[in-house]
Amino acid sequence: MIAQHHLSERRACRLVGLSRDSYRNPPVVDEATQQLSAKIVEIAQVRRRFGYRRIHDLLRPQFPGVNHKRVYRLYSQSQLAVRKRKKIRRAASERVPLTVPTRVNEVWSMDFVSDSLANGRRIKCLTVADDFTHECVDIAVDYGISGQYVTRLLDRAAIFRGYPAAVRTDNGPEFTCRAFIAWAQAHDVRHILIQPGRPMQNGYIESFNGKFRDECLNEHWFQTLPQARSEIAIWRQDYNEVRPHSSLGRIPPAEFAQRHRTKNQAPPATRNEIK
Repeated sequence: MIAQHHLSERRACRLVGLSRDSYRNPPVVDEATQQLSAKIVEIAQVRRRFGYRRIHDLLRPQFPGVNHKRVYRLYSQSQLAVRKRKKIRRAASERVPLTVPTRVNEVWSMDFVSDSLANGRRIKCLTVADDFTHECVDIAVDYGISGQYVTRLLDRAAIFRGYPAAVRTDNGPEFTCRAFIAWAQAHDVRHILIQPGRPMQNGYIESFNGKFRDECLNEHWFQTLPQARSEIAIWRQDYNEVRPHSSLGRIPPAEFAQRHRTKNQAPPATRNEIK
């Protein structure tokens, strides 16, 4: 501007709102800051639904001692921001506090999430989560899921994790059919049914499903059922083993679960025990 329009330094700085000191002594960005900023952008491009706090959690192993305020400053300078999705206004209803679990396998919560393939065909996702560790026990993906389908999935999960003391579900037909009731009785699993129209009574799985939709389903356009199963399985593993969880001290659910497993916990069921 000074050379092109033949302006004095004082006038040019005044026109652009820049101090003369800043013009004469531009800030020098050190190599460490450049590397940190590049890593922030790299993570944000891969994990588009992660804000600066979760990015800071992922940076700590590689950049020990990095301050979250510094991450926020570089995050903002790179013009990165998570677009907030519009919230759906729902009718006011009574809030019933959930019992806080104290051990692994105390309660598993289950629910369904629907999505569509590129051809418009609907698919159902059965999500199962441990209320204490917030681990995603499993996600089944299919065109249709019956009560027997649900029991087979739970038996498969029990091979490695053991059976839960209780399961919490809504009143859907998959959870109130004879097959599911018989399964719960056979394995001495208490079945907690929430009140109809009160999804907040199943708050743990509702919270998980919100993350599942926001970070996985809304980020992919599935062409086929096998592709949907593959992408969802990858996301589930990342959620359990990598993604930091704010209510677990900002560590992944699998790490939290490993710290709280004890010898007194019931051992996983063997294949011979599963019918």
